[in-house]
Amino acid sequence: MRQEILRLLRQAGDHYISGEEIAEGLGVSRTAVWKHIKELRRLGYDIVSQAHSGYRLEKAPDLLRPEEVAPLLKTETIGRHLLYQEETCSTNEDAKAAAAQGAPDGTVVLTEFQGTGHGRLSRGWFCPKGKGILFSVLLRPQRILPQDAPKYTLLAAVAVVRACRARGLEVGIKWPNDVLADGKKLVGILTEMSAEMERIHYIIIGIGINVNIEAAAFAPELRETATSLALLAGKPLDRRALLADILCEMERLTAGVQAQGFAPVLDEWRRLSLTLGQEVRVLGVNETFTGRAVDIDADGALLVDTGEGRRRVLAGDVSIRPAGARQER
Repeated sequence: MRQEILRLLRQAGDHYISGEEIAEGLGVSRTAVWKHIKELRRLGYDIVSQAHSGYRLEKAPDLLRPEEVAPLLKTETIGRHLLYQEETCSTNEDAKAAAAQGAPDGTVVLTEFQGTGHGRLSRGWFCPKGKGILFSVLLRPQRILPQDAPKYTLLAAVAVVRACRARGLEVGIKWPNDVLADGKKLVGILTEMSAEMERIHYIIIGIGINVNIEAAAFAPELRETATSLALLAGKPLDRRALLADILCEMERLTAGVQAQGFAPVLDEWRRLSLTLGQEVRVLGVNETFTGRAVDIDADGALLVDTGEGRRRVLAGDVSIRPAGARQER
């Protein structure tokens, strides 16, 4: 109901729309309209009222609420079921709980802040409240085997980069799934799965994007390694519009996977890669070696040419750094 009221207010633009007109259009009482207007104001919507004229939307809050995101969606499935909490521990954990309760394919879980969010290899993720895009997408793919699930991480990175580059932002992918600009991290992606031997129950893709974080907000130890899209663009970005575009790109890519497999996604990943052609250091559990990253294979594993031959690197086993970088401790 609130979403429909907002739709009517937005359609009215700078003009007032009466409570009676809203009530008639939605088939509810004027009292019900007033109660929803009151709740929208509580949520931060600046809705002015004038006697004998009605209501007018002056300003909407910068929130990723369903009422704000849904009108911008161009998708048929992904994002059509939105779950939102202003704060949560982890959108991936929330998505798992929703999946267990039967949430449909394409469900998106959104938040303004998550307290225990983490990325690949259990690394923490920093993002001040209301300054990023923090969300998880629940997918229930058909005819996809469990061993192919990690490729959805590459797919998600491609979707994010496409949406960013459409805004003129020069970003690329560091293998397997970090999105960088000028060598600094913008985006982290974590994919998790529930499956049997030959069947995927669901895949959850968690994505964290630094959007409108100012340089001073980054802790000193992060300023050399992390940045935000606003710093790259030189101005704040509309988080809602960017999210809607990312979800649209994800839907296009996932539909392509169902029809053609992952080969086109992997080709696009190669085109957007910042890793291929570079000298890298591979930090494994039991060994460290350097070489030239030359390709990814059909499984998304990184192929590295060393002085002793070609090595195949799996995403779950290593961290990648430029060959001249200091080793992590």
